[in-house]
Amino acid sequence: MFNESMTVLKATGIEKSFELRKIFDQINFEVKKGERIGLVGYNGTGKTTLANLILGRLKPDNGTIEIAKECKIGVLSQSIDYEFTNFGDTQLVDHLYEHTSGLGLEKVFDWEEDRLQHLSGGEKLKLALSLIWSSKPDFLILDEPTNHLDLKGIKWLVAELKKFQGPVLIISHDRYFLDETVNRIFEIEDKKLHFYKGNYHEYRKEKQKRNEDQFHKYTVQQKKKEKIEEQMDQLKSWSDQAHRNSTKQGRDFGMKEYHRVKAKKRDSQVKSKMKRLQNELAKNKIEKPMEELEIKFQFEADGKRGKRIIEAKNLGKRYGNRTLFQDTNFYINYGERIGLFGENGCGKTTLIRMVLDQESSSQGTLWKSDSIKIAYLSQDVHDLPEEKTAIEALGFTERQDLYRARTLLANLGLKEELITKPIATLSLGERTRVKLVDMLMKNYDVLVLDEPTNHLDLPSREQLENTLNEFTGTIITVSHDHYFLNKICDKLLVFENQKIKRIEMKPEEYMKKENANENVSKKEALMVVENRLATVLGELSLLDQNHPDFVVLDHEFKELLAQKKKLNK
Repeated sequence: MFNESMTVLKATGIEKSFELRKIFDQINFEVKKGERIGLVGYNGTGKTTLANLILGRLKPDNGTIEIAKECKIGVLSQSIDYEFTNFGDTQLVDHLYEHTSGLGLEKVFDWEEDRLQHLSGGEKLKLALSLIWSSKPDFLILDEPTNHLDLKGIKWLVAELKKFQGPVLIISHDRYFLDETVNRIFEIEDKKLHFYKGNYHEYRKEKQKRNEDQFHKYTVQQKKKEKIEEQMDQLKSWSDQAHRNSTKQGRDFGMKEYHRVKAKKRDSQVKSKMKRLQNELAKNKIEKPMEELEIKFQFEADGKRGKRIIEAKNLGKRYGNRTLFQDTNFYINYGERIGLFGENGCGKTTLIRMVLDQESSSQGTLWKSDSIKIAYLSQDVHDLPEEKTAIEALGFTERQDLYRARTLLANLGLKEELITKPIATLSLGERTRVKLVDMLMKNYDVLVLDEPTNHLDLPSREQLENTLNEFTGTIITVSHDHYFLNKICDKLLVFENQKIKRIEMKPEEYMKKENANENVSKKEALMVVENRLATVLGELSLLDQNHPDFVVLDHEFKELLAQKKKLNK
């Protein structure tokens, strides 16, 4: 529907405030066909608000947003709370099935009600993505699309975005995903929109260069300003002296008049310099670059406990007829950093719930040391009381606890005006920070983190990584943030073929090994297919088209070609 260079969306003079807090001040931007835009910024700066303005869910206080006629927008919201019960309603069943299969969800249309009631966050996200793609949109707006997505899902999404013809606006803090998908960055900072070419890595380099250039120009201007102010101070001093001399007793009228004229001249020079400085700053004032927020996390552990703190023996978990894992044996020692690794729906969050005594096993035992104190950060940020403020939700009453909680909230970027408002008004990232403060206020031996970087902005993610590396206790984490997982974990519990295996290597090493094994398997499978193709082709060449075996062999030949094409991808 679009011409190659067509502008799909144009926003002019957008302003938006909530109560007394201004979010956008006169922002202007365009989105053209084929653009891949990453929308970034600190939590609470207005990324989701901008998406809602584009979608018409919110109205700007001032300004206009124009969208091309008949433009169909496919939207993935930040929080997946959909209920999936009946897939027969969609008019694009074949397309939906094709997408769910590509994402690793097999036989979705055969899933029973009980299966649909126990979907993981990743499975819900994959179904939501499949429905969006099946609707054949012209423009995509994806809000944190990788938050719950496994490696297979991320690869699928990257590949599909490369094939998609329309523009894409991606709100994400996933550095790997942004590097793989976008060619432009929109950054929201200080109520304005700033534009950068390239992916996330290129944006960070360009932003650093811009900040250095701006800081240099700001420093030069400040020195010039200081020099002019010193000159004005000197002139004022001389003027004051001249005024005093013009009123001294005993001087004749001529000398008094001389000093009065001199004082007037100095006053005029001061006014002239002041006016020049004000004009210069009005026209060309250079602001000091905004400093990156210093997010400070600090976890403490009570000290070393017994070496082995968790052990599974013949552990299994089933829901009805569906087995997540069975006959599983593994252990976790104190101080280890364990990443839970596997496809969506394999049971990672279920195992966490078993560690926390929120789920029972269907088979075997999961032993835990009685002496350990466990902190849990869930991927759900909707379990905070929305009518309460952050301070009220934390439940501290002692003065020193309240002071420390306020300090931690401020260090995490939640200033006084945010922590005194109801949690319902906070962004998902700001709510995650409130939950982190609850963990920070207590001493723990084990941190169980289920998608801990979901909803956190980039500076917070990087600081959290650095701090977790200093934590002396045990970390058990589920995360689909590749950067985070590789920086934190040195061992894995891999969920595969209904088993959980302990792997003594970092995620990056394991993925390289798996990719190598996958390539070897592909080559072997390709060889088998090509050999059979040659045999079938030889047999077909000897048969007449009317021969009864011709149809069977021709059908097999076409299937083999399709297999070969799939293996060569």
